[in-house]
Amino acid sequence: MINAILVGSALAFAQAWAPIGLPETTLPDTVQSRDVAYDALAAGRAEEAIARIEQLLAQQPEDPALLINLGAAHLAQGDQLRAADCYRRAAAARERYSLELADGSWIDSRSAARRALKSIGGTVLARAD
Repeated sequence: MINAILVGSALAFAQAWAPIGLPETTLPDTVQSRDVAYDALAAGRAEEAIARIEQLLAQQPEDPALLINLGAAHLAQGDQLRAADCYRRAAAARERYSLELADGSWIDSRSAARRALKSIGGTVLARAD
């Protein structure tokens, strides 16, 4: 499992989406932090976050954490269509892991992507579990 800190609840979903925290007993055994442009997103620098995430996606094109944060950055700029596309791609990604959200809660990457999509009025995807 990989820990990729998301800005979801802090920025993009504001009051529209509040993630449900997982009980502490379900936290991943191995936690790994990495660059997902969290600092830029949390500081309201969506354009900077988009540029950084696009660089990272060139190396990891199906990374759900990157795609979710790219969606959050597009949503912060008011681009719901691009945000929804990113969330759909994250929900359909072959790679899957637990993510720590900005509020400290943990969630499965596919669930996070589906909830983000639903929060902006997108179609909820069928479960691919």
